[in-house]
Amino acid sequence: MALDLGVFCKNTLDGEVVEHCFSAVFGLGQNTDPSYLDWLLKAWGWTLAVAGLGLTIALILGAVMGTLRTLPDSGRLSKWLIRLSTAWVELFRNIPILVQVFLWYHVIPAFVSPLKALPSYWLVSIALGFFTSARIAEQVRAGIQALPSGQRMAATALGLTTSQSYRYVILPMALRIVIPPLTSESMNLIKNSSVAFAVSVPELTLFAMQAQEETSHGVEIYLAVTFLYAISAFAVNRVMAAIEKRTRIPGFIAASNDAAVH
Repeated sequence: MALDLGVFCKNTLDGEVVEHCFSAVFGLGQNTDPSYLDWLLKAWGWTLAVAGLGLTIALILGAVMGTLRTLPDSGRLSKWLIRLSTAWVELFRNIPILVQVFLWYHVIPAFVSPLKALPSYWLVSIALGFFTSARIAEQVRAGIQALPSGQRMAATALGLTTSQSYRYVILPMALRIVIPPLTSESMNLIKNSSVAFAVSVPELTLFAMQAQEETSHGVEIYLAVTFLYAISAFAVNRVMAAIEKRTRIPGFIAASNDAAVH
């Protein structure tokens, strides 16, 4: 079966072929007629925007909630913060992401009026961020608890307060440890951004559904969308791998390997 890549050079308005559409996309031509290739690349941009905003929210909230879950249970405030962060994790990781998107789009704005002014891609990004933050919180908690107890004890012996211990000793090491699972979560968020089609955000999945109906070239359309999802996730993987390499704790992996051998 031969692929007809010319479908991407068809005009989205009347289906006629747009001359020099590939060169026009890269600024080498003068055509102004919108083609399916233009639509595809714009949809890719929306996918990256939703995923990027959602990841930013998830990293901030996940780091905070994961840290709170490991506070020493030594005071009333600490106990309430631990309960709050635990409730956050259990709530947002046990509700399906598509349901959360509908809640943020249809339900929550009815009670929080300012949210009605937000565009749909913001609401989807918030839903994705909150959902992913619960998963990242668990990874941060696990990373902190994986550290030797001597780290916290040494910080206390130096006279550091709890907040100073986390800031200068515990978190700098724990966050390096959790980079590999954070890589998986970042890649998953790229894929989960496809739920944005449900509230009419013009991202890749919505493009694929509509373009396939209009052109009847589902094979070419879905192959292109699949390729863009894959290349986006791969790019995130490479960026996170570079960060992991630059921030790796000297001797940490080697020590672990030696212990495993013996």
